[in-house]
Amino acid sequence: MATAEQIKSLLQSHYKNDSERFTSIALQVAAHEARKGNLTIAKDIKSLVDKSKLGGFKVIKLNKDISDLVLVYYPEDKLNDLILSDDVNNKLQRILKEYKQRDKIQKFGLENRRKVLLSGLPGTGKTVTASAVAGELRLPLYVVMMDKLMTKYMGETALKLRQIFDMMISNRGVYLFDEFDAIGAERARDNEVGEMRRVLNSFLQFIEQDKSDSIIFGATNNIKIIDSALFRRFDDIIHYSIPNKEEIKELITLKLSEFLAKFSFNKVINTAEGLSHSEITNACNDALKEVILTNKKVISQKLLIQMLKDRKANYS
Repeated sequence: MATAEQIKSLLQSHYKNDSERFTSIALQVAAHEARKGNLTIAKDIKSLVDKSKLGGFKVIKLNKDISDLVLVYYPEDKLNDLILSDDVNNKLQRILKEYKQRDKIQKFGLENRRKVLLSGLPGTGKTVTASAVAGELRLPLYVVMMDKLMTKYMGETALKLRQIFDMMISNRGVYLFDEFDAIGAERARDNEVGEMRRVLNSFLQFIEQDKSDSIIFGATNNIKIIDSALFRRFDDIIHYSIPNKEEIKELITLKLSEFLAKFSFNKVINTAEGLSHSEITNACNDALKEVILTNKKVISQKLLIQMLKDRKANYS
């Protein structure tokens, strides 16, 4: 049978909602039984683990008091699906590496980085980054709708924030505070009401005290208005920008791959310059739909340029 230490570890990982560690320990128990000659028990444990993997994510029940503030997703995205700058990719890989080996780090009294502020223009990859990190770690993604928190629950926002941070302990996952500007604005701004300052102070307190195993992302389109006190509470700040010429080519190639006709990318890249990752992706999807509906096999340079121009025209 399992050792006392293994049973203890199984219980700890269960109550922490750490399915990855629970699975790892269960397989250790199976291997232990196999070495002792208990092949039937080892096979049964292995079979249960395999069935649990096929079953996907469990159904998560949210506290009814905040169920309309938090959206839950089960992403399958990976970082390889994204076109990121080397700096952004390196920082994200470091987050994943530290999270997967957090037990080793914590033995030395250190904490893995898991509170990260994402800054950049709309459409540059902040939200999809949170989704990809959740997919890499096989964790659910919880998106906290900050705008709704500030409008619908004005007067009790601190209480709702407390409930969300409590949920991070019981429901391990990746938490994205989108539209973070809603509470992250500088406390000294003249047009900020007292309630907003109280909410920000509460958030500062909650994020500093948080000791869960969840990853927290804050996403802002304008880092200049974020209160400087928040910077110290985050382990890292990742800045996103619109794609450069090389990244534009990589993004289009990734999205369209075998549907692209052979042509020079120069005109396409020049047309796409200034657009965000999201807008370029949308232009690629528009071109792909046009090819499908007209029963063509490849996307021409002319068609792709037209779709990119259409996207740019939206801002004219």
